[in-house]
Amino acid sequence: MKRMTSLCLAFGLVALTGCKSVDLAMLSPNTKDQTAMVSPLIEKRETITATGYAVVAVQNHRNPAQQRLMAIRASKLDAYRNLTEQVYGQQLDSSTTVADMVVTNDTFRTKVEGVIYGARLVSITPVGDDTYETTLSLDKDVVQDLRILFMGQMVSKGR
Repeated sequence: MKRMTSLCLAFGLVALTGCKSVDLAMLSPNTKDQTAMVSPLIEKRETITATGYAVVAVQNHRNPAQQRLMAIRASKLDAYRNLTEQVYGQQLDSSTTVADMVVTNDTFRTKVEGVIYGARLVSITPVGDDTYETTLSLDKDVVQDLRILFMGQMVSKGR
């Protein structure tokens, strides 16, 4: 019996060494650390982002500096197109020709139409030696406004 008591006592001491007291002052809601941790969550806005790319060498100009500027502009327009696709979607037309149960022709055409305002330029970055990448972002509140405006235009056009 004495052996069992000392075994339980030893087990209890080992189990209690893992316990730690908690400083209740740290859990107070008025601490500066908690305010610093919460404020970025409040300030964070939901956005959608889009990225566009363009190759320098394919730009139609002889001057390399002008080709770079045109590639930057083209990558920005591609980013705007990608942003427009996210806001309004794409219109997709397709045609498939089948003869003797074999596809002989398969074509797709897409169309993107819309207005984007309030987009923020996040970055323009060279990628490799011959490509530029442009990233844009748009607040989700603005996205809702754009969609409402677009639907109003569609109704007035009778589409």
